[in-house]
Amino acid sequence: MAVVVPFSQADASIDRLVELATPDMARVNAMILSRTGSEVAMIPEVANHLISSGGKRLRPMLTLAMAQLTGYSGDGHIKLAAAVEFMHTATLLHDDVVDESEMRRGKLAARILWGNEASVLVGDFLLGQAFKMMVEVASLRALEILSSAAAVIAEGEVMQLAAAKNTATTEDEYLAVIRAKTAELFGAACEVGPVLSSRPKAETAACRSFGMNLGVAFQLVDDVLDYGGKAAKLGKNVGDDFREGKITLPVVLSFRRGTQEEREFWSRTLERGEVTDSDLEHAIALMTRHRALEDTIKRAQHYGAIACDALALFPASPMKQALEEAVEFCTARTH
Repeated sequence: MAVVVPFSQADASIDRLVELATPDMARVNAMILSRTGSEVAMIPEVANHLISSGGKRLRPMLTLAMAQLTGYSGDGHIKLAAAVEFMHTATLLHDDVVDESEMRRGKLAARILWGNEASVLVGDFLLGQAFKMMVEVASLRALEILSSAAAVIAEGEVMQLAAAKNTATTEDEYLAVIRAKTAELFGAACEVGPVLSSRPKAETAACRSFGMNLGVAFQLVDDVLDYGGKAAKLGKNVGDDFREGKITLPVVLSFRRGTQEEREFWSRTLERGEVTDSDLEHAIALMTRHRALEDTIKRAQHYGAIACDALALFPASPMKQALEEAVEFCTARTH
């Protein structure tokens, strides 16, 4: 069972952003294909299985968008956008191994088809290729931003591992995990564009703020969709977070607001992994009772509003409007 969570702005889309980024995105996609090549046949097989599986490519698109917003006229943003996508793909390959996931974007996870070892090693290959492209762009500051992001993301993964199955996790602790694990790459992807454009510090900080807050909002909506989405659109099974014992914000809120008996339910299912067929339905019922899904969406909309405010520094333009619409899409999406 899944509940349909009421989102506002249901008609929001990233169509305008996609349209404005299309010429550059075609070059990024070509770069991605060329850099997954290897004489080791398994590397392109595993990499392309995930890269060609229909992700939104939102992170590299944001790199292109911010370069365009800040008037960049070179072509370094193409390699940096491809590097951002490779970093993201590598973390997905690694994540699926850590989480023992079976599905990714509606297809069997690479680890199911090729094994955990291959998934981890191909992820490492993609990270290596990402760093090669960063170096080729010859911007020391851009290299510093993205390499720092890689370290922070890894820290976020370890933080999540430490918080896994721990129902005592607080909202602040959980937000710290997703800032590191998810928002950091959004922030870095948005910051490197104005860095290439040699924009003032205030503008690069504004672009980073946009990305960080959009990233937090994006992850919070993801957390809700695991309990309130539709499997066909999500590209994964509804309730995967629950079955994997993941502590996400809807769980944190439900646990805090629940009775002692309800807290025992969360301890049994998430901490001890004793899950029966009807437990997911009961988990969703508890989240509904305590407005946990609804309030998580409100939190996401709050961070989305901060992201939009960060853009106030820039004059009106089609790209600025497209980025504002992208925030609406991320906080109103159903998949």
